[in-house]
Amino acid sequence: MHTAGWAHADIQPTNTLITHDGHAAVIDYALACGPDGPPRLPYRGALTHTTAPEIAAAILSTPADTHIQTQPAADIWSLGASLFWCGTGHRPIPYDDTTDRMEKLAVIAKATTTALRNVRPWPFPELEDTVTACLAPDPADRPTAKELTTAW
Repeated sequence: MHTAGWAHADIQPTNTLITHDGHAAVIDYALACGPDGPPRLPYRGALTHTTAPEIAAAILSTPADTHIQTQPAADIWSLGASLFWCGTGHRPIPYDDTTDRMEKLAVIAKATTTALRNVRPWPFPELEDTVTACLAPDPADRPTAKELTTAW
């Protein structure tokens, strides 16, 4: 999907299934953004807790009816956020649950994550390194999906 220029645009824990043979399968492509053609509907982010910082910044800086063309690197950030959240019980960027969505997005846009070592239930250095790499503030510094699949 990423190699062809598409982004899932809604990577989150509930959109990932573990199959009977132990592989992960991503589901729910309703918000997927392709490289060509007009969007089916304006993409304005998905689950707030797994929104990449660059998507949060774009949402905050554009009118509500403007499509935000998400990129594969945003999916990688969302994957890291999902793994962080599932593995620790904490979101990678802390904010109060009662905070307004736009305020949450402003916090996310700053890209200041909680150090995984401070909230992990036990050490797992390889996974921590992968999650930390996925949560790099600069999209260019994140691993690609292909790099992630060959690393494990």
